[in-house]
Amino acid sequence: MQTKFDRSLPLALGSDHAGFEYKEALKAVLAAEGWSIEDMGTHSAASTDYPDYAHPVAQMVEDGKAAAGILVCGSGNGVCMTANKHRGIRAALCWNEELAALARQHNNANVLCLPERFVSLELAKKMAGIFLSTEFEGGRHERRVEKI
Repeated sequence: MQTKFDRSLPLALGSDHAGFEYKEALKAVLAAEGWSIEDMGTHSAASTDYPDYAHPVAQMVEDGKAAAGILVCGSGNGVCMTANKHRGIRAALCWNEELAALARQHNNANVLCLPERFVSLELAKKMAGIFLSTEFEGGRHERRVEKI
């Protein structure tokens, strides 16, 4: 089981209108850190439906075309529920740094879901950095993840 993200693959990003601002900010920060980005939309703050963006992000990760995914919506719940419908996706809704680290360390999460209306942009940036740099610990956690 892979313990860290393959930086030779792009990151898949997506959001609805309620997550658009943070997605755009994360896209810029992560690109500056050397990540290749596949922006699956939305491309404006006009009202839209989160599954239209969560499914393509999850599909890219599921198909091995993206190292990981980051999804943003107002609460983070909608994109998380949608992404977790895909086989092999372990999407984690995070709202603090510890959860972002544990999602990787213990659950080998491959999609980070962020709630734009409930965390600051600075915290969202920190969580994305932690999520992308934290390795899966394996060991006793691997057995549990395999049962998912």
